Amino acid sequence: MAELTTLARPYARAAFEHALAGSALATWAEALATAAAVVSDERAAQLLGSPSYTAAQKADTLIDVCGDALPEPVRNFLRVLAENRRLALLPQVHALFMALKAQQERAVDLRLTSAFEIDAEQGARIAEALGRKLQREVRLSTEVDASLIGGVIIRTDDLVIDGSVRGRLSKLSEAMNS
Repeated sequence: MAELTTLARPYARAAFEHALAGSALATWAEALATAAAVVSDERAAQLLGSPSYTAAQKADTLIDVCGDALPEPVRNFLRVLAENRRLALLPQVHALFMALKAQQERAVDLRLTSAFEIDAEQGARIAEALGRKLQREVRLSTEVDASLIGGVIIRTDDLVIDGSVRGRLSKLSEAMNS
């Protein structure tokens, strides 16, 4: 996984810088998401891995499948990826692009997992408090996991805050067994 990310990073950065210069971050994000979804399909992966097609044919096929969802600069970007045999990296390129976009926008996506349903007001208060702490705009998504027993787990790319009863019991068990 780390190797794929390393290979994808310069392409993601180049796409991000081009999109930022053209004030088209949202357009590029959507187009890269579409192309990454197509590339992730098993049948598309077989086609892209086939040695019987040229790089231009692979790029043109991908562009045709994506249709009008791709503006011309993104089509050119896909052609460059195809020439360098990197079309399979599109999911990683998209993920890295989105991370750069979030960093530029000073935003962070958080996933809050709770033992019980979190209502909109509670979610807004949590997002506001975390936004102050992280000094970023927080986009919060919630999910329910009854196995937590109580409390919450908050996750983002590089941060996990485990305030669940299950987590605390696990830590207590480890401390008692060591």
